[in-house]
Amino acid sequence: MINLKKINLRSIILNFYLLPFKQAIKFPISIESHVLIKELHRGAVILEGNIIPGMLQIGYNIVGIVDEKRDRGIIHISRGGKLICKGKTFIGTGCNISIGKTAEIIFGKDAVITAKSSLICHKKIIIGENFLCSWDVLIMDTDFHKIYSESMLVNEPKEIIIGDKVWICCGCKILKGSKVPNGCVIGANSFLNKEFYRDNSVYVGNPARLYKEGILWEI
Repeated sequence: MINLKKINLRSIILNFYLLPFKQAIKFPISIESHVLIKELHRGAVILEGNIIPGMLQIGYNIVGIVDEKRDRGIIHISRGGKLICKGKTFIGTGCNISIGKTAEIIFGKDAVITAKSSLICHKKIIIGENFLCSWDVLIMDTDFHKIYSESMLVNEPKEIIIGDKVWICCGCKILKGSKVPNGCVIGANSFLNKEFYRDNSVYVGNPARLYKEGILWEI
């Protein structure tokens, strides 16, 4: 059943602008009216799998630490950039999504970003199923400014891969080249900029290091 409170005029317009008619008529995209859309082109959002009402929700509040009126959030997808959702995806209040030309952010099904976090993508960010991201998290696959050594670019963007059932706690920074295995927890205020390989583990610190193996966590 469609939640009529989330089907505002803006959501209706975006569904029919961004999606094929057969998908748009199901109103799979719900976006709060206060979210700032800086750039968004037809075809920039791709929904895969079972298309249902409210499949992609942007800007809604599920935690008590944000001001819904002031923490508006920003969506900026350059022409040629893609936001791909393979199932239900929730991007909460105050979250910022920026995708550059030809870049892609891919969400597996049942992905949740609670609030006030930023995803900045100039190459590719892949996020697995049952993903949970707390507030004040930065996930960024680029340095923005180019650095050269003897005319060679030395800081190209590098993709980020986050596995299935990963929980990123508040205040973390996940930078280019990071790889988080399945079933892992990244402790609060941790800093990642490399690949990790052990599933079902806790990584913490700045820089992040292995803290505990063989864990299970509940969503």
